[in-house]
Amino acid sequence: MSLFTRTTKELTVKIDEFFDTVEIGILIFKEGVKAYVNGDHDAFQNHLTRIDELENKADKLQRSIENDMMVHSILPQQRSEIVKLLWQLDEILDTAKSTLNEFYIEMPHIPHSLAQDFTSLAEVSGDAAEELMPAARAFFREPYAVREKLIKVYFFERETDKAAFQMKKKVFHEMNDLSLAEKAHIRYITHHIESISDTAQDAADLLASMAIRLML
Repeated sequence: MSLFTRTTKELTVKIDEFFDTVEIGILIFKEGVKAYVNGDHDAFQNHLTRIDELENKADKLQRSIENDMMVHSILPQQRSEIVKLLWQLDEILDTAKSTLNEFYIEMPHIPHSLAQDFTSLAEVSGDAAEELMPAARAFFREPYAVREKLIKVYFFERETDKAAFQMKKKVFHEMNDLSLAEKAHIRYITHHIESISDTAQDAADLLASMAIRLML
């Protein structure tokens, strides 16, 4: 059961492009964190520029999709929830961009011994957001499959919490060579990375309820 018909083909293309943009942005975020902690500042700057371009593109697509739905009265019963879903997905990309900007502006000192911890945390937090995209796509084509596809979002969100807890425990309990200010700064940056999976979980909750209502 697809929500789309032949008359909404152009809208379908825009929504798919929006999803693609968010998905690519998540990948760029992961690579950006990896480049920063490994000291590859040129690569980091390139990723920062790229994610800014993607975020701007997603914003334009989001506004265009919302306008098309309003002007052409497409999916009027689901419109408000779809608009909210698009906003939540865009928020994931916004959060990824702002997190890389925090690295750029504040230039946190990441000890070499934490490089892999940061890379892994960014990876698993990004995974939660990535796994959201197949579920979002399914909502428009096979809503009965949404719930099953969301399982991995919740799994990776929990894994992000565990990874962040272990890293903060390591910083505050084991790394006595760091000052309290340095430890607090690492905790602050860690929280930003975690927030991507938290935002993905919020979107997953919304998507699950949308799919249930659609099938009633």
